[in-house]
Amino acid sequence: MRVGVLALQGAFARHASILADLGASVSEVRTPAQLDLVDALVVPGGESTVISRLLITSGLHEPLGERLAAGMPAFGTCAGMILLASSILDGRPDQRCFGAIDVTVRRNGYGRQVDSFEADIVVDGLDEPFRAVFIRAPIVTDHGPGVTVLARHETVPVLLRQGPVTVASFHPEFTADHRVHAQFLQEVG
Repeated sequence: MRVGVLALQGAFARHASILADLGASVSEVRTPAQLDLVDALVVPGGESTVISRLLITSGLHEPLGERLAAGMPAFGTCAGMILLASSILDGRPDQRCFGAIDVTVRRNGYGRQVDSFEADIVVDGLDEPFRAVFIRAPIVTDHGPGVTVLARHETVPVLLRQGPVTVASFHPEFTADHRVHAQFLQEVG
């Protein structure tokens, strides 16, 4: 399986490095032709409105939407969660999301950059807590019945899965712990 990392903005290089360390065949995705060559996609954090615009200007928005609708596995972190969500409560009028997972999110739900924090979370399937890094993180305000909550921070879902799509409101790429990425690879492999 070839895993692509959307490389338009954000910490895509960190994701690619982690996936390669875990033994995945990884490529950066910036064009529709590069998207055609991957079996799964990581949509990294960054600025969701910027990534949304870049998806349109690069010609990736429609092909990516089609691939997701056809069941392509995806892992979205922070801004990636926002883009894969079914609804954004406070998105810009021109911002689009793919509806790949039945969650409603609020951008920067935990606050501004100065409100960033780390917390240990219990993740289903992992034997020890995972240290999650929240940076201007989205907050999940609702999710559909087909969505499985894999982890919570306090009472709020922060890691969720529906079918082949996994989303995290935190940044697993900013830790030395690669278990969340490994879990995604196991699910899609």
